[in-house]
Amino acid sequence: MLMPRARLEAAERSTLAPYAAFADASRGRVHPEAESAYRTAFQKDRDRVVHTSAFRRLEYKTQVFVNYAGDYYRTRLTHTLEVAQVARSIARALGLNEDLSETVSLAHDLGHPPFGHAGERTLDRLAADFGGFDHNRQSLRVVTELETRYPGFEGLNLSWETLEGIMKHETEYDVPDTAWEPERRGSLEAQVVNVADELAYNAHDLDDGLRSGHLSPHQIVDVPVVAELFERLGLDPARFDNQARYALNRELLGLSISDAIEHTHRRIEEAGVASLEDVRDHPTTLVGNGPDVGPRLRELKRFLYANLYFHHRLIRMTRKADHILERIYRAYVDVPDMLPPDVRRSGERLGVERAVIDYLAGMTDRYATDEYRRLFDPTALT
Repeated sequence: MLMPRARLEAAERSTLAPYAAFADASRGRVHPEAESAYRTAFQKDRDRVVHTSAFRRLEYKTQVFVNYAGDYYRTRLTHTLEVAQVARSIARALGLNEDLSETVSLAHDLGHPPFGHAGERTLDRLAADFGGFDHNRQSLRVVTELETRYPGFEGLNLSWETLEGIMKHETEYDVPDTAWEPERRGSLEAQVVNVADELAYNAHDLDDGLRSGHLSPHQIVDVPVVAELFERLGLDPARFDNQARYALNRELLGLSISDAIEHTHRRIEEAGVASLEDVRDHPTTLVGNGPDVGPRLRELKRFLYANLYFHHRLIRMTRKADHILERIYRAYVDVPDMLPPDVRRSGERLGVERAVIDYLAGMTDRYATDEYRRLFDPTALT
């Protein structure tokens, strides 16, 4: 059976909840263009994101551990894929548009610089005099300006709903752009991505912390939600192997996702939401974990902050990252002629400081480290 776009859109109308974001009701694109014959607008957006250079570079950008710390730790790319998987699971269970949630998930970190949040703090400090740096806004710039893959326009020309999801991405790390309809909520699909990001962080950072040895099984049982899962699964900190770690990660993520689905469904019903406009006009966000699980997940996050993200070995890497990025920035701003030709052309349009920040933000951990050597090691090849 052939499934052209019209049939896909009709399937959305017949199967999704009335408050979902429907592809056939998209506000459209900045630059008018024909939609695909066999993809909805959101599916087309997803495919454009996946084919960007910025998406591929996420493979070599830090999540918690730098890319060369080991082959099994999460990178910014694997984090993004895990967020997309969690978001699709929640969206599907709630009758929302999986394609839109997946697309926003895949795009939400495109603007992230090398070396994780340490790199973001460094770039924000360096750019303080000309607008600062925020990876949400940078993600928008990536998809609207910096990726130049089409002859008729800059960027990817994504749908309005995808751009809204990127700019209204909001977690403890991510602040939404207040200039983007600040008085209105994002779609439920965008709200789902916010929650999926947090849930993925908790589960995979705990997993990577245990794998790396930065966290110990005896240490994590001090966290109530982890202690409960240890008891439920019959795990013993003294005999905690890889299979136990896998089981703990699955159970934590399953508990978090199920609770988010059930609590959000209750919130939607209690709010009497019947349309996407009702969602946008609601005074609070509707997607989230409930009053029992939510606080316990926040306890886990506080534990990770204190014992993993500020582990002395990670603080050392943070200091190295700050040093590397600042030295590269100063060198190129002082002598712009060392920049690649395309970055120099960008500097003529944007100013050399902003062009260098864009250049740094696009680097992978490995490329930034190699660039540092090329600039400052007398024996390195240029």
